[in-house]
Amino acid sequence: MRSLIDITDFTTKELEELIELACDIIANPEKYSESCKGKKLATLFFEPSTRTRLSFEAAMYELGGNVIGFSEANSSSAAKGESVADTAKTISCYADIIAMRHPKEGAPLVAANNATIPVINAGDGGHCHPTQTLADLLTIYREKGGFNNLTVGFCGDLKFGRTVHSLINALSRYSGIKVVLISPEELKLPSYIKKDTLKKNNIPYVQTTDLEEVIGDLDILYMTRVQRERFFNEEDYLRLKDSYILEPSKLKNAKSDLSIMHPLPRVNEISVAIDSDPRACYFKQVLNGKFMRMALILKLLEEAKR
Repeated sequence: MRSLIDITDFTTKELEELIELACDIIANPEKYSESCKGKKLATLFFEPSTRTRLSFEAAMYELGGNVIGFSEANSSSAAKGESVADTAKTISCYADIIAMRHPKEGAPLVAANNATIPVINAGDGGHCHPTQTLADLLTIYREKGGFNNLTVGFCGDLKFGRTVHSLINALSRYSGIKVVLISPEELKLPSYIKKDTLKKNNIPYVQTTDLEEVIGDLDILYMTRVQRERFFNEEDYLRLKDSYILEPSKLKNAKSDLSIMHPLPRVNEISVAIDSDPRACYFKQVLNGKFMRMALILKLLEEAKR
């Protein structure tokens, strides 16, 4: 049974086919309005979410399907001690496809190994977030026309930022990619990603704590929030939470066609004054996420028939 747990589960050809399908959905929404008629998506969200959960629900409804599920662990049998494996087996009896978010790394993989229907990882702890990466890829494609020869800056929480980890994994398979890592020392990109992804794929990268020093080199700036929920120590969070705040004055040396991205939610790391800048792409990402999730649902349900 085909699932999506990590972005590298799909080849670059498959990612490009998903983008092509998403673009066709954008151009011809009525053509897909009953594609999932009679099908059910189960949204199993053991961790809070606004965009991802509602995006999946909107995607399924716009395909003509239905949605069941829960939005917090306390409203599921996990509160009684049920295992992820048993939950996956149970939900397989009710639905045709699962979207799961879980605070523990690896939980969606456990679900996929026990379900008899496709499972989509909607974020697992600080590990990865492949469907956000699909949203990111469609945004980059629509803004830049492709993925080769881009200098991408990742700024903020690179240690726990699962969206950062997934997007680096995806972009590392394209040519001419350069990565700039901008973070406090305490929130640097994990060494295993530098070793297993950047170095393994010969992706040039630099690490810095100074955003303004490198902003002029960037084609894409991917901002992230410092995630309070990943910290064990409130003092550390409070000390680091305002490490980077993107304000109009910091864009003075940026390229005129810079694309400013953010997986959201934002706290205060991007000033609302940036929202009116034509280079701001983060709300475009939200909409692109719905279209890519529609394409993904269609792909996995189609493969499940085979």
